[in-house]
Amino acid sequence: MPYDTRRYQAYTRQNITTLPEYQRLPDELKFDIQVVSAVLPFRVNAYVVEELIDWTRVPDDPIYQLTFSQKGMLEPDDYAAIAALIRADAPAAEINAAADAIRRRLNPHPAGQLQHNVPVVDGEPLVGLQHKYVETVLFFPSPGQTCHAYCSYCFRWAQFVGMDDLRFAAREADQLAAYLRAHRRVTDVLLTGGDPAIMHTSVLARYIEPLLDPALEHVQTIRIGTKAVAYWPQRFVTDPDADDLLRLLERAIARGKHVAIMGHYSHPVELSTPIAREAVRRLRAAGVEIRMQAPLVRRVNDDSATWAELWRTGVRLGLIPYYMFVTRDTGAKRYFDIPLGRSLDIFQGAFRQLSGLGRAVRGPVMSCTPGKIHVQGTAEIAGQKVFVLSFLQGRNPAWVGRPFFARYDPAASWITDLRPLPGRSRFFFELDDHHPAYPDRHGWPVHPEAASA
Repeated sequence: MPYDTRRYQAYTRQNITTLPEYQRLPDELKFDIQVVSAVLPFRVNAYVVEELIDWTRVPDDPIYQLTFSQKGMLEPDDYAAIAALIRADAPAAEINAAADAIRRRLNPHPAGQLQHNVPVVDGEPLVGLQHKYVETVLFFPSPGQTCHAYCSYCFRWAQFVGMDDLRFAAREADQLAAYLRAHRRVTDVLLTGGDPAIMHTSVLARYIEPLLDPALEHVQTIRIGTKAVAYWPQRFVTDPDADDLLRLLERAIARGKHVAIMGHYSHPVELSTPIAREAVRRLRAAGVEIRMQAPLVRRVNDDSATWAELWRTGVRLGLIPYYMFVTRDTGAKRYFDIPLGRSLDIFQGAFRQLSGLGRAVRGPVMSCTPGKIHVQGTAEIAGQKVFVLSFLQGRNPAWVGRPFFARYDPAASWITDLRPLPGRSRFFFELDDHHPAYPDRHGWPVHPEAASA
């Protein structure tokens, strides 16, 4: 089947007015895009616009909500302040200064969430590496600090708005290889960003090839976190270096590495186009495993039927459902937020519709400072409704798999909203009596073995 060989075309705040679909939007929606995109990052591409968005449903179309700036993403006072400047035709520098002030009030900054797990060697932080779990290192290649399009909920928004002090990236691959040689308990390397798949294959190879060195045989798995499979599947099919990319991944597999694409699929429509399915076919034919993960986002995928369809379609195409995440507590979380109780209902409703193969998926999962916390369900203890939770990953490996409870709160949407049961002032991981720990800058205990391994 011949596929569209178009070159990548991005639309941002600077050129969105050239998009025909934008011109047909009501003036109110166009103004909202201009106001909100002055503060939060906005980027979309021609494939998303032409293939994934149903413009007869705008603004309610889920992919439109996922990619286009919405008024509710800013607090009313912040929206009004930027809107007034734009209406007054204020200088760009004045608008940028006001936008920066708003950005710095959006807490916690995603850069802070990332940087508190940066390894320190000889007193120097290895910026670009995150080592939160003993067996896994995250690496942020500096050329990959962008994406084919920006998800409007993205917790890494600060890396896309030009605030250099909030960026988190590595400039060289040498430090990654050196760090891995010194930490032989690391089995998994996750290349993330931004989106590493946006890089030219010759650049991506600079980061992957060193991992194939026999001296790093303890590194068994190379993961690549990417939204390209959904937002620009041409990357794996028709881009000029698509074949080179597949050959690079095949070389890694031939050297004994397990290569996994951590595909960010948020909605079934992202798997509906012929080229998206061809991207899946080509990756699997190269020996690559594709796992599906995405956050639960209000106005985008906040119903069980959508998730069940997404996971069933994925299984049929050979993908592995992996995580349903909870949106992080940063950026426009208030606009997309779903309480944990409702999130649990949505997950369980979808889970019940799957066959056994689809039930490898886990959710809802909070990827938060102490680790990945799984909201397993609810129960009743001494007449009180509670959340049942456990760690899928933890900064202290001893926490993993240990169930714990929190008071049921219908409004809670993040770990910081939860409270221990009566008679306890803290959760067990906040004061670990069984393993020596020391507090990091955020007050969470860090097990020395996990921090130094």
